[in-house]
Amino acid sequence: MQSETTFHSAPTCTAFLGTDRIATGDYAHVARLLAERAVSQGGGLLVFDDATGTLVDFPWPEGYAPEQPRPPAAEPEHKPVEAPSVGRPKLGVVAREVTLLPRHWAWLATQRGGASAALRRLVEEARKTHAEQDAQRHAKERAYRFMSAIGGGLPGFEEASRALFAHDAGAFGERIRDWPADVQAHLSWLARGAFATV
Repeated sequence: MQSETTFHSAPTCTAFLGTDRIATGDYAHVARLLAERAVSQGGGLLVFDDATGTLVDFPWPEGYAPEQPRPPAAEPEHKPVEAPSVGRPKLGVVAREVTLLPRHWAWLATQRGGASAALRRLVEEARKTHAEQDAQRHAKERAYRFMSAIGGGLPGFEEASRALFAHDAGAFGERIRDWPADVQAHLSWLARGAFATV
């Protein structure tokens, strides 16, 4: 049984040979299994990142794993005294260009803490407000990437795709019911949360 990829677990992937799932686990584990079986990309091998559903080229360099969000670093018990610096490096603030209309800049200028603080508050509020919708969208995109790469030629693919994005779990399940068992199982797992009530 595959488990949800979290901030605290290593990035994982799943390998298919044709429509048969032959390996799943963290990248190093899957690379070892594929090397032992002498499976090559040219032999119908497809490897998918479990967090995104993205097709991954194999073989990858030793120690390779896609970039994943990292948990915040633990603060040391006794922090060394630091010289004062400009900006907010302790917050991990990153400067990037933002393009807005004059009326947006005018509104931001009147907000508490100025434009940067107001934008940070707006982003945090939007993240909380739309967390469920964002998770649902991510699940749909993850499932669609996988099914497009491995199931584009399977019967009912177009209808299954439409059902996925139409939020119709019953029709989706019906359209993939006759697909190969491993493809169906992995797709259902990737689509977990895609049909949750928002």
